[in-house]
Amino acid sequence: MRIDGHTELLAHIGYPTHTFKAPLIYNPYFGQAGINAVVVPMGCRAEAFPALLRSLFALENIRGALITMPHKVSVVGLLDEVSPTVRVAGACNAVRRDASGRLVGDMFDGEGFVRGVRRKGVEPRGARVLVVGSGGVGSAIAASFAAAGVAALSLFDLRAESADHLAARLREHYPAVEVRTGSNDPAGHDIVVNATPLGMDLGDPLPLDVSRLAPTTFVGEVVMRQQMTAFLQAAQARGCRFQVGTDMLFEQIPAYLEFFGLPTTSAEVLRSVATIGP
Repeated sequence: MRIDGHTELLAHIGYPTHTFKAPLIYNPYFGQAGINAVVVPMGCRAEAFPALLRSLFALENIRGALITMPHKVSVVGLLDEVSPTVRVAGACNAVRRDASGRLVGDMFDGEGFVRGVRRKGVEPRGARVLVVGSGGVGSAIAASFAAAGVAALSLFDLRAESADHLAARLREHYPAVEVRTGSNDPAGHDIVVNATPLGMDLGDPLPLDVSRLAPTTFVGEVVMRQQMTAFLQAAQARGCRFQVGTDMLFEQIPAYLEFFGLPTTSAEVLRSVATIGP
């Protein structure tokens, strides 16, 4: 990849950075497509993030920023304009500067997750969905499932207030969807999602009681550090179809590229050039 005076920057901001996968997908694609841009990982702790964000967008050659943990929720209050998805999810993972210098944010985690589910032949419309974890990514996934027309959403978070606040936003924007909180029991659900960090480290507890999973349940994961987390292995052993964490990433990148005004592509092309494996 050539980096010169015309190269545009996409900052990938979060902490810690050793889990970042996006540079291993975007940068090979940029090189293959002849796009003079680069994604740069930037490790930033929570207390330094507000100052960093404004400073970065003072650069003339920054195209945008990818926002990840632990900043997806806190970034919302730092922006001048956000999408409806951000308002429902309460989280944001993409920021760009518009022509007037305002910072505009959107959220693509949920869109990528739902797109991946559909690509595997599972239709969310009318389904009963459990999302465990109501942080940035879990909120986005729940919002996108609601937009996709699910019949019911069950939300669970160890911080009960997080799930309750998300439920209130969902009820406001999607009154036709039945929303419940307070239980991570997967029984009776068509789709079950682990949207917590559990599984990033060996020895992490499972996010729910997998013995309650029916073999017909479709199971999804957001953890990307390893392809088959303990949760996915347990779900597979019960006969469940599943989606690995990196699928969400591949499926959302085309939408990111459009948001940043860069030439977009398909998830298949991105997989073919990525250097993180299948």
